[in-house]
Amino acid sequence: MAPEVSVLMPVRDGERHVVEAIESITCQTFAELELIVVDDGSRDGTAELVAELARADSRVRLVRQERAGIVMALERARGLAGGRLIARMDADDIATPERIDLQVARLGEGDVSACGGQVEFFPRAMVRDGMREYEEWLNSLTTPESAASDVYVECPIAHPALMVRRESLAAVGGWRTRAWPEDYDLVLRHHRHGSRFCNVGAPVLRWRDHESRLSRTEGRYAIAAFVRCKVHHLRRQFLGRDRSVVLYGAGPVGKSFCLELKRQGVEVEAFLDVDPRKIGNQVHSVPVHAVDSAPAFPRALALGAVAGHRAREQIRAAISKSGRREGVDFIAAA
Repeated sequence: MAPEVSVLMPVRDGERHVVEAIESITCQTFAELELIVVDDGSRDGTAELVAELARADSRVRLVRQERAGIVMALERARGLAGGRLIARMDADDIATPERIDLQVARLGEGDVSACGGQVEFFPRAMVRDGMREYEEWLNSLTTPESAASDVYVECPIAHPALMVRRESLAAVGGWRTRAWPEDYDLVLRHHRHGSRFCNVGAPVLRWRDHESRLSRTEGRYAIAAFVRCKVHHLRRQFLGRDRSVVLYGAGPVGKSFCLELKRQGVEVEAFLDVDPRKIGNQVHSVPVHAVDSAPAFPRALALGAVAGHRAREQIRAAISKSGRREGVDFIAAA
């Protein structure tokens, strides 16, 4: 009999934490699951530790492969999964005991095709201010509407906390290798496909922060790669038929979007800013106008490219008065 949930765990050289991560899944209050662990060419004792756990619990399955990367490992696991629901888990994190129960129940409500959940980074002494801000923001996205409105700000679902309907994952082609984060790419493809998602309003994952995380060590997780990813999907969702862009904010975020938009062939008509020192100047050969000049660019997509929640909300307030509609002709980004 097929399990209800298939949990996919790629791992490479994870002997330090993999047992704790696996046991946090096998000890879930929801028992109708399988855990497919794909060992991606480990050179330590990872495979032996997982094999021992698999002998003790038939729900755990070990698959070994030559080093091919996280995407190939996930896609191999997806091909073997028998569950109606597909969940992600990393080999160095800890799932809360009711994680799977909470997410199965949320997907059972029928209005979303995927969900994450609230997370806590640990050990707290290592968690930097930026990660704490991301944690707070992520944990606030508990409705499909809030997740959709901020989907171009940052990835609104923690990858190791993801659960998605099998058919929804198949509909967007699963995971793929690109020059940017595979998790954000997957979420943005779901968004473009019309799928709805949010985070469960309860903790589901203790997310380990350490210096050797892929997000700290590989170029496809750098800030510039995130911007490439966002512009790639913005073009396909909003910028057909030679539609141009106006950028709210001529600061570092706006500048980075300007350069990437141009690189991907999108015309940037103007920056809109409140700083009188910038107005009248040019940034990357694009003129800077006052915010009240927005009506001069009625056909352009307005992109609120600023860092920080407060600045973003100020732009949203100004946009709402201008008659633009968020998600149609205005997008908040960061």
